[in-house]
Amino acid sequence: MIAIYTLWVREVKKYLRSKSRIIGSLGQPILFLVALGFGLGPTFKAAGQGDYIQFLVPGIIAMSILFMAIFSGISVIWDRQFGYLKETLVAPVPRWQIMLGRTLGGATVAIIQGFIVFGISFLAGFRLINPAALPLTLVFMALISLIFTALGTAIASVLEDMHGFQLIMNFLVMPIFFLSGALFPLTNLPKALGIIVKCNPLSYGVDGIRATLEGVSQFGLMTDLGVLSITTVILIAIGSYMFSRIQV
Repeated sequence: MIAIYTLWVREVKKYLRSKSRIIGSLGQPILFLVALGFGLGPTFKAAGQGDYIQFLVPGIIAMSILFMAIFSGISVIWDRQFGYLKETLVAPVPRWQIMLGRTLGGATVAIIQGFIVFGISFLAGFRLINPAALPLTLVFMALISLIFTALGTAIASVLEDMHGFQLIMNFLVMPIFFLSGALFPLTNLPKALGIIVKCNPLSYGVDGIRATLEGVSQFGLMTDLGVLSITTVILIAIGSYMFSRIQV
């Protein structure tokens, strides 16, 4: 357990020490929030859907967590190239503990990122409907971050090329984000698109955050929690298995 805690703290400290990384990672969420929130807001309201900023913010929070979590896997490739991973793997601890420590660290960083974006959203006019549900919001943020940190680690475990990892992640991340209901309501979708959306774990994360912050849910709060919890366990198990097979 000491190994899990040590790696967890290491990942968080790396993030907190890098001011440029913190500032740089906020650029895309703020751009989406401002450009889409104010650009499409009048159209969204004219269509009878209400305040677009209120609808958009949960999706932008989930997006910031998604990007930060899944790209945390690149540290596995980085550490492999510079030898730190080899030093870690020869330690007399099970590899699943090393993977879990890294995953918890990356997930914590993603949650911090999500809360920063959440705070910025108030400057854009977001209003918190149910403050009492904030602890449950944190649960959904944690589940999203664990899922995609584990996914990023699993993929990075079988790759040695940093550029290849970035290409694969971009191929996965954008469809996951755009087909999650983060930017548009999930009602009246074409049948094929509706099936894809329901197979996307981020859809349940966005819906859960939206439900806790605004009281509006597409799938139901218990369904969101159930799907995300099961997906978290599955992906952590897959990530642990893939990480245990790393050859350095």
